[in-house]
Amino acid sequence: MTGYDAVLSDLDGVLRLFDHSRQRDIEARYGLPVLSVALDPTLIMPATLGHITEAQWLESIAEALGGDERARQAAREFAEVPFWVDEDVRTLLAGAQERVPVILVTNATDTLEAHLDLLGLTYFADAVVSSARVGVAKPDPRIYEIAAEQAGVPPERCLFVDDRLENVEGARALGMIGVHYTCVADLAAAL
Repeated sequence: MTGYDAVLSDLDGVLRLFDHSRQRDIEARYGLPVLSVALDPTLIMPATLGHITEAQWLESIAEALGGDERARQAAREFAEVPFWVDEDVRTLLAGAQERVPVILVTNATDTLEAHLDLLGLTYFADAVVSSARVGVAKPDPRIYEIAAEQAGVPPERCLFVDDRLENVEGARALGMIGVHYTCVADLAAAL
């Protein structure tokens, strides 16, 4: 018997990957710190909590970058950076799903469902807990509790996987088995 009855997995940085070279290219071409501005908690958290739309978040990025057409174009290009599914991770999670529920737990914006559809992941997980839909974001304990409830198991019977250590520590504080994801081998070893 395993030490868990459900797998709770982050999306971005684990199952979904982004083209970071394209992000760096955008910053270099425009001479603007697009990524650090976009990820500034004062700008991203309202979108992550569902208080504003992704379009409004992108406008706030453009404003923070200077508010001119050049800044708006950089923000638009940032939003269009290609992303894809890590097929090795998908395979591992699908294998786990043969034994236990797999729940995606993600800090996301209102476009998550459209992105999951583009990725072919709409029906992949047993449930999706999106911060923009539940109004709390990792590492808030409540999002982990919601995910465990969706899985139908107590938190201490959940394996939680995330590429951000603070999110893993938040899950561990609730008694979850936490895996700090740095590569596919981390997930393979945990499963």
